[in-house]
Amino acid sequence: MSYIREVIVTTVDAVGQPHIAPLGIIAEGDCWVIAPFRPSRTLDNLAAVPFAVANYTDDMLVFAGCLTGRKDWPLVPVADWPVPRLQSALSHSLLQVVSVDDDGVRPRHFCKVVGEEMHAPFTGLNRAKAAVLELAILVSRLHMLPRDKVEREIDYLKIAVDKTSGPDERLAWNWLMERVEQHRTTG
Repeated sequence: MSYIREVIVTTVDAVGQPHIAPLGIIAEGDCWVIAPFRPSRTLDNLAAVPFAVANYTDDMLVFAGCLTGRKDWPLVPVADWPVPRLQSALSHSLLQVVSVDDDGVRPRHFCKVVGEEMHAPFTGLNRAKAAVLELAILVSRLHMLPRDKVEREIDYLKIAVDKTSGPDERLAWNWLMERVEQHRTTG
């Protein structure tokens, strides 16, 4: 059975310029599948340098920031690996592309895990973190979803943010809601 894990993926281009992107990577057998839609800088980078890092973080500012133009998050090098990891990652997996199934719209990069490391303890979630993550996913799909569905989802998710958020979750929520407002007025 496959499942999806929401992570921050780091990749690099041919000259080593890093790129970070929030993605849902798919577990299939003993592989993780990276499958962003075209066009995608992540796809371009994987074609040039077939390595990535799956960064496991509970920092909702990174997820929200990446979707709202705030992509300058601290990275640190990984020994003997061409791709850096997110500094705020609680842990990470090193992924090497072993095959690609290119359907033209959403190529699937099958990656084997060649290493993993823990950096900080996971101290639990609050409901606001989950709500911010769900809003981030909605924001990434605003162009595909009916407005009434988006509004209903936001109304429900806001309950968790109002009840359980700390300052970081509130800031991340506000960044994402700014993007929703932009879409409302221009989309």
